[in-house]
Amino acid sequence: MVYRGVLPSSKIQVAVKRVSHKSKQGMREFIAEIVSLGRLRHRNLVQLLGYCRRKGELLLVYDFMPNGSLDKCLFDQPKRILNWHQRLRIIKGVASGILYLHEGWEQVVLHRDIKASNVMLDDEFNGRLGDFGLARLYDHGTNPHTTHVVGTLGYIAPELTRTGKATTSTDVFAFGTFMLEVACGKRPTGLRESLEEMILVDWVLKCWKRGEILEARDVRLGNEYVKEEMELVLKLGLLCSNPMAAGRPSMRQVMQFLDGDWPMPEFSSSEWDIVSAAEAEMLNEMGPMYPFSITMGKSFFGSSSTNAESNLSGGR
Repeated sequence: MVYRGVLPSSKIQVAVKRVSHKSKQGMREFIAEIVSLGRLRHRNLVQLLGYCRRKGELLLVYDFMPNGSLDKCLFDQPKRILNWHQRLRIIKGVASGILYLHEGWEQVVLHRDIKASNVMLDDEFNGRLGDFGLARLYDHGTNPHTTHVVGTLGYIAPELTRTGKATTSTDVFAFGTFMLEVACGKRPTGLRESLEEMILVDWVLKCWKRGEILEARDVRLGNEYVKEEMELVLKLGLLCSNPMAAGRPSMRQVMQFLDGDWPMPEFSSSEWDIVSAAEAEMLNEMGPMYPFSITMGKSFFGSSSTNAESNLSGGR
């Protein structure tokens, strides 16, 4: 449960997360949030201000985010539509925050639960990634330990279910799904009007293969969006959601694409084949032999730096 509160001395509004002391999972998540988020400082991360444990309850105190969580704005408030400029700024902001977690701090921080409901919006609708209850830390240059598979259905990378090893690449997979969620205004999984199951990544890919990728955009935007930016976000979302870890960019590359510092790799929908989960597992096991995407038969990142290649191959 999360409550709104006011600090008596300064009158500053805060958000207070109340965690049950009875749950072992609650205790683990509480400790993880304090250890990780408590020392992180970035404009696109929700700031932890303090905490306490008292009378069988665990309380975390955060900056108050007046516009709530992103998923509420996307799905639960039909009269309050985020415009394209706001959405693109949120995507870039969250990407910047994740890059800081992966490369900009003294340790590598794996968030492990990147999704719209964990992105909060401040008074200017800037996106801030929060809820570090599932986060894991490890030293730069080392491999993360195998752990339990955690996360949210629709955001979990295929290799994670087999290896149980979260990496920066599994965070990138979740971020790819998040990008599509924001651009399309649809949840990662759901039902069509015909009551058929819809997987968002598959649906965007089908639109692209028909030569109509912009049809995947949120129809509520009408024509109020920048075509080139929307196409970039949709294709980059697919790229990050590649079922093969080796085919995903690092978050540094994602930021370079979003900022226009690097052009997106040239590829068409005819070259793109989404492999089955079983095929993805097999190809991920062969990862060291194939530093780049096998699905396309060629490199996405032919001129990648050594640092980028190490990010792409991390965890195998």
